[in-house]
Amino acid sequence: MIDNKISIKGDPVVDIQRGAIGHRATWTGLTYTKAREAGKAEETEKFIREAVAETAKVQAAAIKSKCQDPESVACFAETFLNPNVAKTFEIEFKTKTADRVDLAFHHCPLLKAWQDLGFDDATCEKLCDMAMDGDRGIAAAMGYEFYLGDTIANGFKTCQMAYFKKGK
Repeated sequence: MIDNKISIKGDPVVDIQRGAIGHRATWTGLTYTKAREAGKAEETEKFIREAVAETAKVQAAAIKSKCQDPESVACFAETFLNPNVAKTFEIEFKTKTADRVDLAFHHCPLLKAWQDLGFDDATCEKLCDMAMDGDRGIAAAMGYEFYLGDTIANGFKTCQMAYFKKGK
């Protein structure tokens, strides 16, 4: 069973960001479920994944342009996961070095939107994996490796993620 708790409440910036992220997740989730109802789930999943991957390239380019040292995974993390993003996803930085960043996300606003739509756990897991193509793509565009371990959508307390230099 998915347990997607919120600890940070009443922060206006976080609330706005969660709303915007949830709205984006609603579009994606409804697009996928409507396509699935029409017997086009596989084709639509392919398109969603391609669009998310393309978005990741655009986002990585923006991160690189803002990061003073894009070779540093710590600099990348500070640029990509700025304090507002960190609060929005309730991110705990486990490790943050020039070579590696290990993270635990304690909340996911995308997942919250899918839960609010009444999607079953399997649909939430599928949508989560599609959304994670963004993180996979950002890591690749930055020249990093990406690790995804436990996820909230798979019933764990946190999403375990890492960005790291190859071989680190």
